[in-house]
Amino acid sequence: MTPDLPNLSAEALRPATLAEVPRASHPPRILLLYGSLRARSFSRFATLEAERLLRQFGCDTRVYDPAGLPLPDDCDETHPKVQELRELCLWSEGQVWTSPERHGAMTGVMKAQIDWIPLSMGAIRPTQGRTLAVMQVSGGSQSFNAVNQMRILGRWMRMLTIPNQSSVAKAWAEFDEAGRMRPSPYYDRIVDVMEELVKFTLLTRDLAPQLTDRYSERKETAEKLAARVNLQKSVG
Repeated sequence: MTPDLPNLSAEALRPATLAEVPRASHPPRILLLYGSLRARSFSRFATLEAERLLRQFGCDTRVYDPAGLPLPDDCDETHPKVQELRELCLWSEGQVWTSPERHGAMTGVMKAQIDWIPLSMGAIRPTQGRTLAVMQVSGGSQSFNAVNQMRILGRWMRMLTIPNQSSVAKAWAEFDEAGRMRPSPYYDRIVDVMEELVKFTLLTRDLAPQLTDRYSERKETAEKLAARVNLQKSVG
């Protein structure tokens, strides 16, 4: 190893290249979460509009209903709604998170869903390397507090959050009585966001194992292996 980098582990170092990988042919698998339990929920309406668009773009979609999901730590992970959410996360290749903005932040319903998704489940990481699109609806003027918070959470969950996003102001005026979104620049932005999500998912889903392969984790694994081998030698 070069004298200029005495702290670097040669065993864990790999060149930063992307190898050729087989491309999957199945439709992109997208999970959609929304952050309200109201009967007339504009975040749910926006989510369903997004789902229609994703299906038009050739995706396989699932919308998770948060009704009945307990608060984090109020029960263990064997609860059926928790299991359903985690299984959908493992199934997904990309996700859409849509929250109302309440008191200048995402809702507790939205945060509870994210909090029930662990960074790791044994050797499996249910969010790492998956794409993410964030959207919000507001009762008043346009704001970006909720989407900004969800971006932070997406980064913490090691997701690939796309650049585009949607914030629908005065959402009560943007949906008709049937819950369908009226034509507007807000609707066009949701089309843009879903189109971009599909593109990013197709670009990255097959490369996710390489994009999330980290030097620090390879080094830690190598050190644990060496310690175990040395222990076996000393015992033998």
